[in-house]
Amino acid sequence: MLLQVQNLKILYRNSTFVDDVNFCLKEGEVFCIAGESGSGKTLTALSIINLLPDYFRCEGNLIFKGKNILNLPYDEAVKIRGREISFIFQDPVASLNPVLKAGYQVMEMLIHHYRMSKKEALEKTRELFKKLKIQHIINSYPHQLSGGMRQRVMIAMALACKPELIIADEPTTALDVTIQEEVLDLLFLLVRERKKALLLITHDINIVGEYADSVMIMYAGRTMEMGSVEEIFKNPLHPYTKALLNCVPSEGKKIEGIPGNIPDLKNLPRGCVFHPRCKYKKKDCTDYSPPLREVDSHWVRCFL
Repeated sequence: MLLQVQNLKILYRNSTFVDDVNFCLKEGEVFCIAGESGSGKTLTALSIINLLPDYFRCEGNLIFKGKNILNLPYDEAVKIRGREISFIFQDPVASLNPVLKAGYQVMEMLIHHYRMSKKEALEKTRELFKKLKIQHIINSYPHQLSGGMRQRVMIAMALACKPELIIADEPTTALDVTIQEEVLDLLFLLVRERKKALLLITHDINIVGEYADSVMIMYAGRTMEMGSVEEIFKNPLHPYTKALLNCVPSEGKKIEGIPGNIPDLKNLPRGCVFHPRCKYKKKDCTDYSPPLREVDSHWVRCFL
């Protein structure tokens, strides 16, 4: 098993922002964490590369290739980040250095992690940009590029050191639909071609169905349902999963929105965190938090 997340908790002062999150990721697997904005998806992803802000506290185990990332010395954790686990952020404008050319930003990764000469790093960068069909922008600055091109540069940086795991946090949020599909197709193709694992964070349930092998549905920092995409799309058990799938447009089907808003992670409701928006709630849902249990070959957190 490449990555095992065990009993993950992310705490801020007296509040638990992410609670009891467990999942595994195999070599070559595309695993998706899906849910609305504010569900704790990005916090979960950032904890894996040890990039949570200092005011958060992390508990549990994050075991990558047999080592618990949370227990590693800082220097060793930094070596893993970028070389063995890479991260594609959702906003390339904020992530790319505005005063460095696109190609040089990829070269920096290779020089830092592999101690390559500038000549060798440039050659490797040219090969990667050609693979991504962006060789013509190697000497361009980020402000000269479109959103789709900037995101391709982020993918190049993520792939440069041939990491075992790539984490992509809403990598196409700021792009129009056509460019979204092109970028995701390219990322998916390269991940499959290199037999790498991909942890994909998204609020778009369509992306889950199109690209993922397995999915964890998150809501208010908790796992609501988890299993293979085929099983969960065919037989969703949690009301939140059903509600997300009902938001997907299809011919002859009425789109149903989810009433209400996701709760503030600092002020969660008592009982099941989804009960204020759930049309199936009963008394137990308002008084007690349901455990995560295995039902019909996948996992669900619900009393129903």
